[in-house]
Amino acid sequence: MNIHFNILKPQYLMFKEEYDKAVLEVLDSGWYILGKQVKRFEEEFAEYVGMKHCVGVNSGLDALILAIRALGIGKGDEVIAPANTYIASILGVTENGATPVFVEPDEFFNIDPSKIKAAITSKAKAILPVHLYGQPARMEEIMEIAREHNLYVVEDCAQAHGAIVNGRNIGTFGDINCFSFFPTKNLGAFGDAGAIVTNSEKLAEKVRMLRNYGSIKKYYHEIEGINSRLDELQAAVLRVKLRHINELEQERRIIAERYLTEIKNPLIELPKVSQNCKHVWHLFVIKCNQRDKLQAFLKDNGIDTKIHYPIPPHLSEAYQRLGYKKGDFPITEEYANTILSLPLYNGMTDEEINYVIGKLNEFRG
Repeated sequence: MNIHFNILKPQYLMFKEEYDKAVLEVLDSGWYILGKQVKRFEEEFAEYVGMKHCVGVNSGLDALILAIRALGIGKGDEVIAPANTYIASILGVTENGATPVFVEPDEFFNIDPSKIKAAITSKAKAILPVHLYGQPARMEEIMEIAREHNLYVVEDCAQAHGAIVNGRNIGTFGDINCFSFFPTKNLGAFGDAGAIVTNSEKLAEKVRMLRNYGSIKKYYHEIEGINSRLDELQAAVLRVKLRHINELEQERRIIAERYLTEIKNPLIELPKVSQNCKHVWHLFVIKCNQRDKLQAFLKDNGIDTKIHYPIPPHLSEAYQRLGYKKGDFPITEEYANTILSLPLYNGMTDEEINYVIGKLNEFRG
């Protein structure tokens, strides 16, 4: 049996008629950029998250870049971020000329609030928590630190649409918060797409200008902006998927719960779930000290897996200029050497789930 890490088509087929109808309506409308579909999606997504404003942009990375830019953070400023995140989080900082300051993760793979204070200097302007793999970061502790030190908070919610901590949605804590709708995300478009949410009308208006050449009124440019607009086709698709997000999330949770209860191999460490939170299982990430052997074993048995992420940003070639070396963030580096993401996607069959669990339990190193 061959098990793909992720397949998108089954999810499309679940709601094919709705997707097809939505796309055809956009094509028939003759209006393809910043039209009624984008406006309606922004309203619906803001309501879903629980924020006053949503601004659709071209991608999750653009959301991060524009959110940090809208806060006025730039050269000479520092942004505190998790050391074990995907590089897009850090690119959002460095594309604005600011400097990332890395902090080790906790046992749940998210930034460890107990280590944040030691990273704060007089140059710090913001904290950038990332809700990695679908589990919320410890936002209440992070917000307390931010208030104490007068720092902005920008949540990177790219992997955690619908996640909840202590009864509150992620994306509602920070000053301005970012989502990706890359096709593999829990709420994924059929191409690149992203959004920013905020309760600040001033920040929302700033981002609307930044995404559209620095203009609100056509050909009247108030600031230097870029071209980063969520298009009508993607907005229409996202509106369909948003209507079904709860059932899609529940399906992922059922798969994750089977993994949690049925994988019984002492060589494999299952992911820990924090109390008082709803994990939405964007990824199911295990740890194994013989990770490379395990991955090879699974590949030999037709099971595709991924590593999220094999090279932390501080050790990537892209950020050699920051001067970090191996050993600077030992927890992050240990995770990078031991974590493995298992297949988990909407439309995964019981037979496929059974096969993955069975092979994991067979592994002997």
